[in-house]
Amino acid sequence: MFGIGGGEMIFIIFIALMLFGSDKIPVIARNLGKGMAQLKNATNEIKSEINKSAQANGLDTSMKDLTNVFNSEVDSVKGSLDTNLTNPLDKIKEDIDDLTGPIKRQM
Repeated sequence: MFGIGGGEMIFIIFIALMLFGSDKIPVIARNLGKGMAQLKNATNEIKSEINKSAQANGLDTSMKDLTNVFNSEVDSVKGSLDTNLTNPLDKIKEDIDDLTGPIKRQM
């Protein structure tokens, strides 16, 4: 938990007991728990409001459409590059083989 070992946790509890006393520790823990719960609820409310406003403005579907269009464009560019590069490279390879053919035979 938070990179704290057992011995370190016992030391922290001991220091807390020395500072606040055994009477105040349960009250402090209860207040910390309530504060954490309120923080979690506020965070969840903010997330839900953001999601609602995104859905109301159509941003959630438009982002999916945008990524689909982007992916299809990337795929089409990849396909055209493959066909455009393969033909000239094959021709260059054949030319090199034609030129080096007699040289290879002499060795």
